[in-house]
Amino acid sequence: MSKAEIFYKDIGDYLSREEKLRIVREGGSILNPALGMTRLAPNEHGDWIHTRNSNFDDFIPLAPEKKFDKGAQAFFTLYSLGIATNKDAWLYNYSLDKLEKNVKKMVAFYNGQRIAYHKLPDAKKREAKDCVEYDLSKITWTDMFLKDIEDDVAYTVENNKICTSLYRPFTRLQFFNEKQFIQRTYQQTKLFPENGSENRLICVSGVGVTKNFSCIITELLPDLEVIGKSQCFPLYWYEKKNAAQSELFRDSADAYIRHDAVSDFILDQAKTRYGGKIIKEDIFYYVYGILHHPEYRRIFANDLKKMLPRLPLVEKAADFWAFSKAGRDLADLHLNYEDQPPLAEICINGMEIEKWRAETGKRRVESGEWKVHQMKFPAKGQKDTILYNAFLTISNIPPKAYTYIVNGKSAIEWIMERYAITTHKESGIQNNPNDWAEEHNNPQYILDLLLSVIAVSAQTMDIVVGLPDVQWE
Repeated sequence: MSKAEIFYKDIGDYLSREEKLRIVREGGSILNPALGMTRLAPNEHGDWIHTRNSNFDDFIPLAPEKKFDKGAQAFFTLYSLGIATNKDAWLYNYSLDKLEKNVKKMVAFYNGQRIAYHKLPDAKKREAKDCVEYDLSKITWTDMFLKDIEDDVAYTVENNKICTSLYRPFTRLQFFNEKQFIQRTYQQTKLFPENGSENRLICVSGVGVTKNFSCIITELLPDLEVIGKSQCFPLYWYEKKNAAQSELFRDSADAYIRHDAVSDFILDQAKTRYGGKIIKEDIFYYVYGILHHPEYRRIFANDLKKMLPRLPLVEKAADFWAFSKAGRDLADLHLNYEDQPPLAEICINGMEIEKWRAETGKRRVESGEWKVHQMKFPAKGQKDTILYNAFLTISNIPPKAYTYIVNGKSAIEWIMERYAITTHKESGIQNNPNDWAEEHNNPQYILDLLLSVIAVSAQTMDIVVGLPDVQWE
């Protein structure tokens, strides 16, 4: 018997079921030459379609082969996935008050189940999963919780564990950062050992994500899905001082030693190429800048779906500094996105924004006028206008603002999606973005956020267009 042969035809994206069936029906058979089938054979990487570019292997990896290797021949000495809770509804919320209540409710139920389990005369002979009450309105059971019940581990709630997290692009939530409740922290405890620890992370799409590659920078603890199986490359990492070090540095309030995460290897390489004034922060922002290059993303799209990024050190010193400056400018935009003033051409309720603000300032504004339920476009494909709520319509949004794509959709559409009132089906927990505005004493917060992200999106694309040309191949 001869070996089987595999044939393939790319019929394009976004076709309806009927359109796909029509192509098959009209072709009649895969043997029909009119179908233009391609015979497939795997390459050395095992790729059948969407093959990788061999030039990618010539670049320097962002990720080290072994984490915390000071001699790593990579841009960074470590990296980490984002936080994976397996119980987001319980541990994240826009409202600080509701988050505390949700966690206390979950913990009280857990402790009740733990006590009941250990009262069973033959508890040691049973597994907790066979004994607990599976009421999803009271808890989300995980293997970690069930093991803790068997081990008779009592849970407590400490409110100082709450911090602000980056849950999705440009979406901050209150987060209960208690390792005992989190399924996987990965290396994030080394990047943010305490609430308030200083750091910056470049988060990139993880391996196997089907969406096109993108990245985002954050100073906050990132969720696993902030960018799609987020792999995070930090500016720093922290090591807890041992007893001798604590005694040596007893006058310091800091219990941790801060290490650079950008490698000595890449610093030496960059200094050799571009001069001795370069510091590791310059390289960190160079990475963020070059990862935004449209041609890099296009040419190596298949590689970036199957591998973590690899980058060149560009030939010209001027280009290195251009990428580094662009990375700093992008970082400033993306970290301080809440503070960006709106674009002058934006209109609200048909008025230029400054005129609308002047008119609004002349009257008493009810708090309900700022609240959102679900932002929408007026019609499919009409994105120059957003229906904010029954009182406010934002219009004259420039098309280029929608070309800034992060984690599969425009930053603007992330705001529209995430800043909506939702109710978790299993637990019944409500997540209401208006609570964030109310608790921060800023009723206009969500409107201002939308306007700022529109501006951030347009300005991001202005920077991206100005990135230097690179001979990628």
